[in-house]
Formats: sequence, C-alpha cells, structure tokens
Amino acid sequence: MSSGGNISSTMVRKFRKADSGVIERLRMFGVSTVYEAQGGIGLMRPYLRPIYHGPAIAGPAVTVSCASGDNLMLHAGLDTCVAGDVLVVSTTSDSDHGMFGSLLGLSSQVRGVVALVIDAGVRDVSELTAMRFPVWAKLICAKGTTKNGPGSVNVPIECAGVCVRPGDIILADFDGVVVVSAESAESVASAATERHEHEQRVRERLKCSESTVDILGLRARLNEFES
Repeated sequence: MSSGGNISSTMVRKFRKADSGVIERLRMFGVSTVYEAQGGIGLMRPYLRPIYHGPAIAGPAVTVSCASGDNLMLHAGLDTCVAGDVLVVSTTSDSDHGMFGSLLGLSSQVRGVVALVIDAGVRDVSELTAMRFPVWAKLICAKGTTKNGPGSVNVPIECAGVCVRPGDIILADFDGVVVVSAESAESVASAATERHEHEQRVRERLKCSESTVDILGLRARLNEFES
C-alpha cells in the first residue's frame, strides 16, 4: 500500500518475523554495510534523522499508516507491539504534525519497542532524548494531532520512499534507515559478513601504507587522465 492514496482501516496482529539471531547479525554490521550488501536497495530517504546521536538498532517492523495529523492508528499499532519490535509509521499525505511524543515514547519503552521510524514529525524531543528512546523522524514540531482515524496497522506501507511490510527488518543508525525483507535476511546477512571481512582486509593493507588507488585497482583508470 502506498502512503499517498486512500486507505481502509485494517488491523493485523499476526505476521511472520525473521529469526532474532539474523536480526542481531545485521545490526552488528550497520546500515551502510547492509545497504551495499543487498545491492544498494532498501535505503530510506536521507531526511529521516535520529533525534540524538548514538543509537544503532535493528528489529522487525510493526507498520502503521495514519491520516495526516491524526495518530489514532499509531496508538493502535503500539498496542500490537511486543519487545524487540520497531514501530514504522507513515501518513497518507505530507504531515508536519508532531505525531509522537514523550507519553507514547514511555509506553513504547515499557513495552520493549526498540525504536520509532516515522515519515512525519515528533514532539517532546528533550524528553524522548532524556529517556534515550531512539527515534528517526522527518521533522520536529510541537503541533498536536487528532485521534479519529482512519488508518491501518500491519499492512504494507511506503515510508520515506521504501515499501515496508510487517515483519521486514529495520536497521537504523547515524547513517540512516535501511529495510531488509524477512525472506532475504539470511542471504543479506551472509553477504554483509563477506563485505565486512573484505573491508577488514582492506584496513589491514591501509595500515601497511598501501594506497586506496592500488587496493581498489584504480591505477589504470587514473592513468587515462594523466597528461
């Protein structure tokens, strides 16, 4: 479902999630490595930024689609979350409202939700930061919301340019937010492992004063530009 069209109100509580072990493996590699390992796909638009520096998270997505300026279904989505989930929220049209604040942050934290990713605004950022609840958001705004609906929970949504299905793995750190499908999680984790090991070998060569030009095989290409 695209976040740009009309939606019916739907709530789904049960869906497939990836194994916690593969989720943790992906978290250890980080957004940039995983994004490259899965062929340069799944990266959300760079305007989604963490509200404070430092968090790096991974978990299965609980998806929410809300009407712009209305967070009723965000509350409903949180009600379906269990420990380890990532709440992923989009709106049916552009929103500059603060859809999520400190009370929802506290409820999320108590439930064990690991983070919020929202293609809209948040508020009470000082409080959310003080409680160290990780949030990646489009903007910060004190403007409040209504609670009338409609919206949907745990259906496919579009968040910051990427389709997210319930149960997809969300990784987020200071580099951004990337989505890995539950079906491809194992293969992406294996590719990320290979990429990480390759980069470790490159680092060792750099420590021995080798040039990136030689390590990456760029010498012949650069010679074409010499006069």
